This record gives sequence, C-alpha cells and structure tokens, in this order.
Amino acid sequence: MKSTFPGLPKEALTFLADLEKNNSREWFDANRQTYQEKLRQPMEEFCAAVGARMAAFAPDYLTEPKRALFRIYRDTRFSSNKTPYKTTQGALYYRAELGKNEAAGFYFEVSPNYLGVAGGLYMPNPDYLRAERTQLMEHTARWEKLASAKAVVKAMGEIQGQKLSRPPKGYPADHPAIEWVKFKQWYFWVELDPGLALKPACVDEVVSRFKLMTPAVEFLNEPLLGLKRKKSPILFDY
Repeated sequence: MKSTFPGLPKEALTFLADLEKNNSREWFDANRQTYQEKLRQPMEEFCAAVGARMAAFAPDYLTEPKRALFRIYRDTRFSSNKTPYKTTQGALYYRAELGKNEAAGFYFEVSPNYLGVAGGLYMPNPDYLRAERTQLMEHTARWEKLASAKAVVKAMGEIQGQKLSRPPKGYPADHPAIEWVKFKQWYFWVELDPGLALKPACVDEVVSRFKLMTPAVEFLNEPLLGLKRKKSPILFDY
C-alpha cells in the first residue's frame, strides 16, 4: 500500500535548524505560525501515514497522531540545560495499557541532521526493569535470535542502551544472559539522511524498519503485559 503523504516541507527542517540557533521564547513566539503550519501539522500527517501502515503488523501500537507526537517544549526543571525548546520533533507508537514512556514501542524523530528511527524499551520503571531481566534470563536464546536477526541488524544496527559494568545485585554472574541483564534499556536506533523526511519514501523508510523490529518489541513487552495483568483488579460477576 503506497502512502499519499508527500513528505515534510523543506521549511520543517529549516525551522528546526533555525531553532537550534535561536532557542528562545521570543524567537519561537515570533515564528509560531511557521511551526504550526510547516512542522507540527505535517508531522501529524506523517504520523497518520505511518500508523495506517502499522495496522497490518502492529495493530496494538496504533496511536493517535496528536498523542504520538511529543511536545516541542522541554522540561527544564531537573536539567542544567535551560533552553526551552527541543530541536527535534519525535513521535512514539505505544501500547496504551502499558503507558507512553515506560514500555517498549516504536519511535521516529525528525532533525535537521537526520531522520531517526528506533524501537525497543527506553525508560522502564523499576518493576518493568526487573520483569524484563527475568524475561531475558528465561528466554535467552529466543531474545538473542530476535536481537541478532540479519535483516534487523542490517537495517537498524545492534541493540543499544545504558549498561551496568557489573551484574545487578541478586543476579548470577555466570548466567548465559548476564550481559543482556546488565542493560538498563534495550533499543535499536539508526540515523538516516535528513533529506528522506522531505520525500514520499519517508513513510516506507520508517514503516519497513518498524516491521522488522516488531518481534523484538513484542518480546520486550511480554513480561510487562503479564505484570500488568497481575496488578489489575479481579472483577467478579455476581
């Protein structure tokens, strides 16, 4: 199924490049209409086009474009970087029952410097992290097959993520999965030519990679769904 999305207008990348040089509320307010018309609205269309294709292979991850897109405003409360705006525009497709940021999902990001595509688990909460490590220990061979599949590695590279230098407390150092258990996040990430975002093929570039990553993303969410079911209240039919 071919996408009818024509690609982002070139002004979208120009806006983000200019924002990198003029990251202030005054500049943004003066260029707010450009942001809305040349970046935000086209990005919603980009998200919709990707989502329409995902229905065939990852229907549980369909996300309304307005919910998929991240705000361009930065949260500066706990950061030494006080610039008010992000200089990229990203979108996340996730399972609603697991939450937007804590479980495994699919992500793409537009920047003046690259079109980024990702999939995996980036910010697990402590319960999810423990469940994930147990999953990796119990299903090591299956995970390694998914994470090292030739087509995935060719398109996305190797699994990335922050990793401990030593095994986490309570985990056996001699377990076959211990190197995977040391990770605190598990995700694929690749940066493509930014010019692709301006072409109709941008949807194919993102969707084809999402499809390749789907088995690994599903694997990462298996224990989180199980944990969620255990915590759900039991409803009785009287």
